[in-house]
Amino acid sequence: MKLTVNGTVHELDIESEMPLLWVLRDELKIKGPKFGCGIAMCGACTVHVDGEPVRSCSLAIGDVDGEVTTIDAIGSQETLHAVQEAWIKEQVPQCGYCQSGQIMSAVALLRDIPNPTDEDIDDAMSGNLCRCGTYPRIRAAIKSAAAMKVGA
Repeated sequence: MKLTVNGTVHELDIESEMPLLWVLRDELKIKGPKFGCGIAMCGACTVHVDGEPVRSCSLAIGDVDGEVTTIDAIGSQETLHAVQEAWIKEQVPQCGYCQSGQIMSAVALLRDIPNPTDEDIDDAMSGNLCRCGTYPRIRAAIKSAAAMKVGA
């Protein structure tokens, strides 16, 4: 089975029922996406498949149709993505566990809606839970990134 992740094509000998998250973390050693709940309810495992945010813990690898992008390919240490910059500016993370999924959802939101309303943010981010309750800072960071013209 071929799978393109973060621009690299991988040839894998795995069962098609294996969740994408396990392929990423166990087979490819990509540790950005996190395991949270295992039932697609918390969003810690969020990645993009062809630009759309998906919960990788419940998506079978055999059902992946497109290129996978993880938090590991959003920006770089030299040049952060505007959402990452805004996350730092607004001091969003506390424990940090949910943050890769939060950022992946925020990146997709700003790509689709460059200047989101509070309702747009709530709708797009509703599938990402933060056990530390940093939702006001997440919203502020999304607005800050939008002001940087992320979606343009």
